[in-house]
Amino acid sequence: MIEKMKFLSLSDMQLTHKTILVRVDLNVPTKDGKVTDVTRIESILPTVQHLLNQQAKIVLISHFGRPEADSDPLKWDQKYSLRFIVGALEKILNHSVQFVPNCVGNEVGQAIKNAPFSSILLLENLRFHKGEEENDSSFAKQLAEFSDVYVNDAFSCSHRSHASVVGVTKYLPSAAGLSLECELSHLESCLDKPKHPLVAIVGGSKISTKLELLTNLCQKADTLIIGGAMANTLLAADGVDVGESLYEPELFDLAQIILKTSKAEILLPEDVIVATELTETTKSEVVSIHEISGDKKAFDLGPKTIQKIIEVLEKAKTVVWNGPVGAFEFTPFAHGTISIAKALAKYTQKGQCMSVAGGGDSVAALSMAGVKDKLSYVSTAGGAFLEWLEGKPLPGVEALLKN
Repeated sequence: MIEKMKFLSLSDMQLTHKTILVRVDLNVPTKDGKVTDVTRIESILPTVQHLLNQQAKIVLISHFGRPEADSDPLKWDQKYSLRFIVGALEKILNHSVQFVPNCVGNEVGQAIKNAPFSSILLLENLRFHKGEEENDSSFAKQLAEFSDVYVNDAFSCSHRSHASVVGVTKYLPSAAGLSLECELSHLESCLDKPKHPLVAIVGGSKISTKLELLTNLCQKADTLIIGGAMANTLLAADGVDVGESLYEPELFDLAQIILKTSKAEILLPEDVIVATELTETTKSEVVSIHEISGDKKAFDLGPKTIQKIIEVLEKAKTVVWNGPVGAFEFTPFAHGTISIAKALAKYTQKGQCMSVAGGGDSVAALSMAGVKDKLSYVSTAGGAFLEWLEGKPLPGVEALLKN
């Protein structure tokens, strides 16, 4: 995929004393008006520092949450304003940040004109305007009006055909930011030009949410490891009685097609940890997949399955992971996900394999295991990461190519 991508990078552009419009993703987790996870802010630091070194004016644009858009700013719900994030930005970027309470119009133009070079401006939430999600061309043109160059540094938003991701590239010379370029480089190494054996781990609750992902990976990977509740559907489709475990009988036909047509060796659970309910104090036990009694539900992988997965990972050269393999949020059922995470981190650190993981639950599981920083790359992009793994083109990346 990426070998054909001849988009411009920052090193291709003359940026000195230019005004640079930078699409970032500041849709960060918050609690009581404060940022609780600064990962996405930290990811833009390399691009911001590069532009500061070029003495550019940096104009940051982002969405936050899902506010109701309105043409009257007086009707904007201020709980969705990006003003609150200025302090966290200034701390991480180690630079003052000027907030502008709109993202288009004369107020923005005046603020940019008055700002000195080597300054950072943060514009108001893009989604206060209907034109953002509608990819309205006039709104995109307004976004571009006061800048010289557009930079997309938000891979996590690049699966959306929005004005700030796609539309604006029609009005400005456009380039990939350093974070987006880094993400694409690592993803290329996973599926487009991987070293083999390529192992894919897919977890989560339902096959229906990852059907295209499984269909794509079972044709590309050497081994496809399936865990979480979605494994129950495949087991049940293959004739296994999974008791009261969550599964999707309406997808049996598709599950059987995956099992029969997969070029990858599919590794399903041999044993599981079962219980009657999902709580911190529930009594659990390890059973073979053929011994799940009628009132029990599978919530995690058993020790034999975990050991078999670790043996596969030990021989892998490339590993891509999306989704936990058990209900890791509950201590009795976290062992499978954490054991696999630690093993993958160990083999990565030894230089045995290149590893990439992504998706919100996957990142949370890696953090719980204490190995988030020990894989080759961890993507915070949920939807974009998933769509890329499904083999879909990303509108934001395609727009850079066309530009």
